[in-house]
Amino acid sequence: MRVISGIYKHRRFDVPRSFKARPTTDFAKEGLFNVLTNYFDFDADRPMALDLFAGTGSITLELLSRGCRQVVCVELDRDHHAFIRRVLQELKVDNCFPVRGDVFKFIRGRHELFDLAFADPPYELSELSTLPDLVFQQKLLKEGGIFVLEHGKRNSFDTHPHFLEHRAYGSVNFSLFQSRQPHQI
Repeated sequence: MRVISGIYKHRRFDVPRSFKARPTTDFAKEGLFNVLTNYFDFDADRPMALDLFAGTGSITLELLSRGCRQVVCVELDRDHHAFIRRVLQELKVDNCFPVRGDVFKFIRGRHELFDLAFADPPYELSELSTLPDLVFQQKLLKEGGIFVLEHGKRNSFDTHPHFLEHRAYGSVNFSLFQSRQPHQI
């Protein structure tokens, strides 16, 4: 796993072979962050970010490397969480808060607002299609905030009221959603 841009650019971390998580490919990650720069100037905006189903921490590290003011990452698996903590300690990062826990409980209990939230659940997760609704029902995002959901090709969210755009990079699909007020009449 490597960081592709920012202050930790080219840093590599060996993910244990026993891990079940599949890190987002460099190709997909680079494409996603190119899209996100249309919505954020990471250096100037210094967004507050949330990484759900953090897995290996690949997206968390990319967010930190690009200048996010703070990143909260949530991962249930004990070994994956420990790996993320070790990498953060190695980098001497003090603006990331790794949480070991269930993403759905975390979302329901969270009251902090984020500029950017990212979720990379297992593609077979039965609740995957409910994540956008849950994020917006629980008001996790600031006005104008972006939610990115990584998913397989069989999911489509283009009719969701907060849907913004869809991008595909090989077998990796990202649907982007935006928090916005309904139009006033």
